[in-house]
Amino acid sequence: MRRSNRIASVAIGARRPQRCLASTPNREGRPANSLKRRRGEICRRPPGGSKAHFKKILDRVFEDSKLGIAFIIILFSMDQGNNAKQTIMLVVVALVSLLIGYMVGNQGAPKDEAGTPTKSWLPLRKETGAIKLGFVAPLTGDAAGLGENMKVAMQIAIDEINAKDGIKGRKLEVVYEDGKCNAKDAVSAGTKLIEIDKVAAIVGGLCSGETLAMAPLAEKAKVPLISSSSTNPKITDAGDYIFRFIPSDLFQGVYAADYLTKTKGLKKIALLSCLSDWCVGLRDVFKKQAEANGAEIVAEESFKPDARDLRSQLTKIKAAKPDALYFPSMTEGALVGFKQMKELGVKTLVLGGDGWDDTKIPNEGGKSVEGGQYTIAASRNLPDSFTSEMKKRNADKGLNTYSPRVYDIVNVLAGIMGRVGTDGTKIKNELYAVKDYQGIADEYSLDKNGDVETAKFIIKEFKGGKAVEMK
Repeated sequence: MRRSNRIASVAIGARRPQRCLASTPNREGRPANSLKRRRGEICRRPPGGSKAHFKKILDRVFEDSKLGIAFIIILFSMDQGNNAKQTIMLVVVALVSLLIGYMVGNQGAPKDEAGTPTKSWLPLRKETGAIKLGFVAPLTGDAAGLGENMKVAMQIAIDEINAKDGIKGRKLEVVYEDGKCNAKDAVSAGTKLIEIDKVAAIVGGLCSGETLAMAPLAEKAKVPLISSSSTNPKITDAGDYIFRFIPSDLFQGVYAADYLTKTKGLKKIALLSCLSDWCVGLRDVFKKQAEANGAEIVAEESFKPDARDLRSQLTKIKAAKPDALYFPSMTEGALVGFKQMKELGVKTLVLGGDGWDDTKIPNEGGKSVEGGQYTIAASRNLPDSFTSEMKKRNADKGLNTYSPRVYDIVNVLAGIMGRVGTDGTKIKNELYAVKDYQGIADEYSLDKNGDVETAKFIIKEFKGGKAVEMK
């Protein structure tokens, strides 16, 4: 700004004699300065600094072709004999406007470690190159089967979009990260995606703990974070840039409690839950609703997500003689729990949550899981185009309720970026405007908190080595 004032003061002050820069070089090959105005010369006052200093400004302007053309027109008009002082004033105003735009436009813009903006401040500058999206889910560990299946669905959506010329000619790329269904690894994954990979948005996490851990990072960087599967109620208030395309456990927990206490008419309920964010959130909502419905919680036990011996907890539950056991856990916890229930002779109705929508449970659990039930968000009958593509990629047998929602999220993001580009704030604003979007898994309308407005659940039962919907 100081530089612009200096130019302005030289242009306006007329106390010193004007010098004119000749339009043709002198014998030494350098522009000739003269006190006499010659025809065809650009008249100016000394800029008060090196020529390189002024060249820097010009170079910055000419970074954008359209602004460069406008600048050339101004200079051309000067050469046609316009009043030099008026024209210089126009140039000064233009430069000052550009400098102000530079400072204002870079407020909150993504920057590298040196503080340099990573995106152009020039509004007319066209974005080029591939658009990167991030993906975070457990690709190893307890819920890896779910995460790997979701990864395939994400890639199918990306491939289909790129086959149709991408986003206005720009290809989509995905950086896949393993969140391992825990906060620590999710933070590492989110940090890398935001600070190193510079993604436009993140799809994930799968587990609520992953999403809650990444939320502050995404919020600070203004990078939209959209989950197809995280249902913990706390995500509703996790931030302005946090969204999900699946109902909150405020719906699922109530539905599960009503199913056992009202539909089934059971009044003595035992609780056994893992200690992840998802399990605890779902358990708490269920417990509150069950007690409100007049049920008695006769036993309440918990375990760490990586625990593989639940005999102590199950022995206490057996002694309480419940009418039903509510058992929110992930895949490995469910397999261990069912196996040890059979060993201990625990015979009661067992109900879990949507974390059980993993084909690994009926495939490996066999007869031990037979009759087990779980709640799950209802999905539409998936189109053949999607299921056949999943089959081609050997992912049809592991298909879960979250994978088609990942596919829907990617297509929603593609439509948004086609309209507003890759600016995080613009993408966020467009996500809040999603209403009645017809996806392959569901119809989506997002509320003021970034949650889906409606929720519909069904009950599935493990039967004959499969999970089938109960009618």
